[in-house]
Amino acid sequence: MEKPKVTVNDSYQTNYSYYLEAPEGTVFSDGFSPYYTPAEMLEMGVFEGKYVNDCRAEFPDSWFQNAKLSDRPDETLNYFGVKSRQPLAVWRQKGWIYGPDPRGWFQWYCRYYLGRRLPDTDAIQIKRWRAFARHAGQVRANCHPGDIFCQPRQRQGLLQWSHDALI
Repeated sequence: MEKPKVTVNDSYQTNYSYYLEAPEGTVFSDGFSPYYTPAEMLEMGVFEGKYVNDCRAEFPDSWFQNAKLSDRPDETLNYFGVKSRQPLAVWRQKGWIYGPDPRGWFQWYCRYYLGRRLPDTDAIQIKRWRAFARHAGQVRANCHPGDIFCQPRQRQGLLQWSHDALI
């Protein structure tokens, strides 16, 4: 059986193609258990609504049915209503962009969730995801249970890395 092929043409990539090696939302690497799906993250409010504007054609329409999107960054669209992102230029400068995903971790996660598998890139991004869990410990240590608006920046970050932000 031939694997489905996805071809990307947007402002960041032209004629980039990948194959879907796994069914959508399944067969994740051991130790990688994201809390939210990409659709849930977009619906809750991430990246000030500005992350996926010109690459929607790559992903299922269902991911965008209730997504909070904007033509320009709008922190009020974020679940916790706080500024939550740095310009992509900062990510590049700090060396946080890996493999064929010029938008960074969330783009990698969306493609991984769809079923793309790139063992070297996946290992790097999953390691980064695991490392981000330290923020959950800081929220637990500094917030009363049930006070979901304590530490809003860290919680927004947890959401944007698909960790439980409502702990």
